[in-house]
Order: sequence, then C-alpha cells, then structure tokens
Amino acid sequence: MRLWRCLPISSKELQINEDIRDREVRVIDADGAQLGIMSTKEALEVSLQKNLDLVKIAPTATPPVCRIMDYGKYRFEQAKREKEARKNQHVVEIKEIRLSLNIDVHDFNTKAGHAKRFLKEGNKVKVSIRFRGREMGHPEIGLNTMKRFAETLSEEANVEKQPKLEGRHMIMFLAAKPQK
Repeated sequence: MRLWRCLPISSKELQINEDIRDREVRVIDADGAQLGIMSTKEALEVSLQKNLDLVKIAPTATPPVCRIMDYGKYRFEQAKREKEARKNQHVVEIKEIRLSLNIDVHDFNTKAGHAKRFLKEGNKVKVSIRFRGREMGHPEIGLNTMKRFAETLSEEANVEKQPKLEGRHMIMFLAAKPQK
C-alpha cells in the first residue's frame, strides 16, 4: 500500500524525470532549441536517448516548460553560485557602547574611539545609557551626553535613530557615513 503525502505549496526543488505528472509539456533541448509541445512520456524518451534529465523549469506556464539538461551539473553550478554570493556579502552587525550618566572625559574618548573602529569596520553602533536610582530624575543629562557623543563622531557617522528614553535606558543608533 502506497501512502500519498500532500505536496508543499512552494518547493525549492525542481521536478525531474518521473516526478513530472503533466500530460503535455513544452520541451527545450540542452542547447536551447525548442522541440515543441509533446507528451511527458515522449519527452522522457528523448531525454533518456541523450542520457540527460528532463527538468520542469516553468510549472505555472500552460503547458509547463521542461528542459533537457544534466541536472547534477545544474545543481552543482547553482550551489557554487550561491556559495560565491554568500562569500561576497557583508553582514552588518550592531555593536553596543554603554555610556554612564557621569562619564569622565578619558572614558568618553575611549568609548568614542571604539565606536569609530566599529563604524570603520562597517558595523552599526548602538549607544545606550542606563539610568540608576535618582538618575531617572535627570534624563536631560543623558540626552546631553548622547548629543555630545554624536557630535564627536559626526565626521564618521550619521545618527540613524535619535536618542530616546525607553524605560530605564536611553538608546541611540549610529550608522557609518557612505564612502565617497
């Protein structure tokens, strides 16, 4: 007894050879020449004579379009292209810098130096201040510290999200200026 399972709505895999259940298909040869509309059985025979696979490349067309190709080679080249694309892309990370409300000048400059390094690496910087105890009564001091930090980094960065008080934290986001 054979159990049938529901097919997924969108499948990344292409249907090949016996998986193609359509009655008629439009066939394209390995070199790109159109062989016309024929039954799936005939198309399979043609592909077997050429020692290649029949692959459904456009299932939504009427009739569906199939191509005669070496499916293993196609999958290998596709995986190679995806790997190359992943290698070339740069993932932007968010680095966090924590300031305090009464930060001293040297500590402030050190944190600004770290932020400059993060921005040069192409990352975004999240600057945060945590208010403790009675500090919650003076959010304007935190706002001034954030603005001073943004001014220090004004040559390297743009303020992506203005300082905003969220609970006990004041948060601001900086992004590197585009290279000229």
